[in-house]
Amino acid sequence: MSDVVNAAVTALGEKLAGGIPGTAKFVIEGEGSLIIDGNGVRAGDDDADVTLTADRETFEGILTGDVNPTAAFMQGKLAVDGDMGLAMQLGAALG
Repeated sequence: MSDVVNAAVTALGEKLAGGIPGTAKFVIEGEGSLIIDGNGVRAGDDDADVTLTADRETFEGILTGDVNPTAAFMQGKLAVDGDMGLAMQLGAALG
């Protein structure tokens, strides 16, 4: 797994300590993916209720709060496939 994914697991683990109701996958283009569920955050490529895909810069901006997840989606910088309600819950938790 890449250093970017490992750092993302740590950062998201702090932000989403209680996990989420469902399973989400973040795909960081060119780096790998991570899974967020009721157990927390881990590197992985499992099936998920929703998959969010972004490049490294967009993903890091979302983590730091410099990029609004909804704005990134509207601008085409964040792709969402699956449960849009869960994606919105995740975006609110990160925003």
